[in-house]
Amino acid sequence: MTDAIHGPIPILFEDGEALVIDKPGGLPLDTPRAGGPSLEVRLPELCLGFQRVPFPVHRLDRDTSGCLLLARNPKALKRFAAAFEARLVAKTYLGVVAGDVEGDSGTIDLALSKISSEAEGWRMIPAKKGKPSVTHWRVLDRRDGLTLVEFKPETGRTHQIRIHALAGLGHGLLGDAVYGEGKVGGRGAWRTLLHASKLVVQRDGKPPVEAEAPLPPDIASLGFVW
Repeated sequence: MTDAIHGPIPILFEDGEALVIDKPGGLPLDTPRAGGPSLEVRLPELCLGFQRVPFPVHRLDRDTSGCLLLARNPKALKRFAAAFEARLVAKTYLGVVAGDVEGDSGTIDLALSKISSEAEGWRMIPAKKGKPSVTHWRVLDRRDGLTLVEFKPETGRTHQIRIHALAGLGHGLLGDAVYGEGKVGGRGAWRTLLHASKLVVQRDGKPPVEAEAPLPPDIASLGFVW
C-alpha cells in the first residue's frame, strides 16, 4: 500500500487536453484534515511540461484504484465535465464481491439517497425517493467464496457500486466495512477491492480518450481467471 501511494503515478493516456492516471488504491483525491498523502498534493508532479496543474474531472473514492481523468486546462475541464453530465462516458469497474453471487449477469436499478447520523456519519441507502441509479453487472470468475464482477454504471452516484453490490447482489465488496462486513470466511482486505479498469470519454472532432488500468496486485493475487 505505502509503496503504491508514494511511488510514481502511472500515466495511462496523455494528449494536449487530457491525462488519465492509474490512481493507487488508498490515495485520497483531497488532502485529509490530519494531513498525509493525497492526489491534490501530488498534482504538480503531473504537469509533464505544461505550466498548468491538471485537475480531476470526476472522483474516485480513496480506496478505489484505476482510471482517473484529469483535464490539462480550464476549457478541457468544462468540456469533459459536460461529457460526464451528458453520459458520454463509458466506465468499467472490477470489484471483488465478498460472497457467491447468484446468476451471471443483470442490471441493478435502485435509487439512492444520502443519510447521516452523529454516531455513524453518512452513507448511501436505497430509497424510492432517491436519485435514479443504474448499474449493469456480469460475473467474470468465482473463487473460494469470492466473486469477481464487472460493473458498468449508467449513473455516477456516490458509492453507487458499493451499495448496489450489497443491496442488488446480496454481498458487499471485500474490504468494505461500511456496506457489508468487509470480509468472507475470515479473509478481508486493507481496502475496498474496487478498481476502475476502463474509461472511454467521447470528444467532438477528436478521437475519444481511452484508457485501461491493469489489475492491481491485491486483486490479482486472489487468482481470478477470465
